[in-house]
Amino acid sequence: MDRIPANIAIIVPMFNESANVGPMVEEVGKAFANCGQSWELVLVDDASTDDTWARIQAANRANPRVRGLRHTRNQGQSAAVWTGITGTNAPVLCTLDGDLQNDPADLPRMVEMLGSLDFVCGHRQNRQDTFVRKISSRIARVARKAALGYDFADTGCALRAFRRSSLAGVFPFNGLHRFLPILVAGNGSRCQEIPVYHRPRVAGVSKYGVWNRLGRGIFDLIGVAWYQRRRLKAAPVESTEE
Repeated sequence: MDRIPANIAIIVPMFNESANVGPMVEEVGKAFANCGQSWELVLVDDASTDDTWARIQAANRANPRVRGLRHTRNQGQSAAVWTGITGTNAPVLCTLDGDLQNDPADLPRMVEMLGSLDFVCGHRQNRQDTFVRKISSRIARVARKAALGYDFADTGCALRAFRRSSLAGVFPFNGLHRFLPILVAGNGSRCQEIPVYHRPRVAGVSKYGVWNRLGRGIFDLIGVAWYQRRRLKAAPVESTEE
């Protein structure tokens, strides 16, 4: 049976999140039960070594709104997010982490805000993370503002809702998921950051530590800063045609 095109796609990258697949499907279903638009949940398995993919397949068989995409080798979170974006034609896209620390219940109000905005991103309140991770995020915010000229409080928050059209000129790279709000703002899209709920992890383990993000974060920051300075801006154009 042909799949009905969705107006909204909720994209969730997952790596060894077996225990979170079922709760994710259930919580997203409850959040969008009364949204009034067609939607689909796109779970992207980044070559998990546990039974995450088997659970995604089972969820797909039980619920036609659930779709599964799988990397044959591990590519990282940015690649998984991009696979989800290119794997659906929905004009409205949402993202959240697969660890369920983001609350899917925040997404419908973010989607509603797209009536006057192009990109809505979350700012985690009362973050349920370690002290070191919170301090690292604060330092990264200062560095991003100094290097890029944009002051988003929490670009590390994966909870987002945005129009596909806001991705004009955005290209995939390893680290994209951390800089997406800045890149979108840079192309002139209307962006807003709003407070969202943050929950403690109850299953699985974190894939990130301070040291496996520090070097890459600095490298990415330099690259994005270079790109932002070299990025072509739309120029006023006159035409001989009426």
